Amino acid sequence: MPTALITGATAGIGAAFASRLAADGFDLVLLARDAARLDASARELGDRYGVAARTLVADLATDDGISAAEDRLAKGVDLLVNNAGFGNRGTFLNVPVSDETTMLKVHCEAVLRLTHAALPGMLARGRGGIVNVSSVAAFASRGTYGASKAWVVSFSQGVAQDIKGREGGAGVRVMALCPGFVRTEFHERAQMDVSGIPDFMWLDRDAVVDTALRDLRRGTAVSVPGAQYKAIVGFAKIVPSGLAGRLSSRTGRRYD
Repeated sequence: MPTALITGATAGIGAAFASRLAADGFDLVLLARDAARLDASARELGDRYGVAARTLVADLATDDGISAAEDRLAKGVDLLVNNAGFGNRGTFLNVPVSDETTMLKVHCEAVLRLTHAALPGMLARGRGGIVNVSSVAAFASRGTYGASKAWVVSFSQGVAQDIKGREGGAGVRVMALCPGFVRTEFHERAQMDVSGIPDFMWLDRDAVVDTALRDLRRGTAVSVPGAQYKAIVGFAKIVPSGLAGRLSSRTGRRYD
């Protein structure tokens, strides 16, 4: 069976990836910080789908956590989903700088190192895929969060181009996934007030995963689920950057 390693696997988009991939016959390596939730998720998915679901307790905000993930990836996986991430409560200068640098550790350094660890085995086999979960915030002015997600998009595009000319690269896909608002624990953990976000702006997490896997198979470099968000990203590319920045900095950024 193919094997997928998913970070941030116990909630939200990560959990949706785990369920979908298990249903598709993937054995799983589920990575998160909460051992109890990991164990419960692994048991449930293994029992439901008859796949091997193993756990890896690791905090990707630490070098030890990233190293543990690198060690597992060096043994080989068919699909890596770099999903772990979080939002800070507040805007720049209202958040401790240590929290901002932790965000960069999880969103950028961990994604880079795990991608670097997974690719050699994939290239050697001539097949595999990496989904780096970014956000539509990558195309807007959203402080450190948006900047880190913009890095994920640029990094993923660059790596996808770099491996095209390498031996085995034709069968390996690297993609940035850029969803908009999805009903997960993300906003609650960031204490973000999203009561003003209209219903049509919310995406179903299973639909996000469906789009991601379809686009990965097609070789799409940047996947933006939902027609409304495709339109927003297109709009952001053509309007003056100052106007786009003012609009995006206000949307959905109220904190409890």
